[in-house]
Amino acid sequence: MNRLAVMLTFAMITAVPVLAHHGWAGYSEEEFELTGTLDTQVALAGPHGTMKLKVDNQIWDITLAPPPRVQGAGLTSKSIPLGATVTVRGHRHLNPKRFEVKTERVIYNGKVYNVYPDRK
Repeated sequence: MNRLAVMLTFAMITAVPVLAHHGWAGYSEEEFELTGTLDTQVALAGPHGTMKLKVDNQIWDITLAPPPRVQGAGLTSKSIPLGATVTVRGHRHLNPKRFEVKTERVIYNGKVYNVYPDRK
């Protein structure tokens, strides 16, 4: 394989995780809080943990920190039962048609799971 082909292959392989990563640029700078019922359990696969909340018959995508940080905060797929009332604090997606929150804190039953402790 020639040198250019190797470099192009390397560039494509390393670009995939960057494209999959959820940065903060697509989210509002304003703090946002949402309370609803847990519709889909915490999942710790992929670049970020996720879960879904149901609020007024609308399903919201809740994007958490990378799995090691979520687990480090004590949040796992078994921490919160389906149907439980959960509050998330973070930043809403800039597109108002996307019901998504990039979450810094998850609150359930008086416990705060601080998945981004370095963000105030």
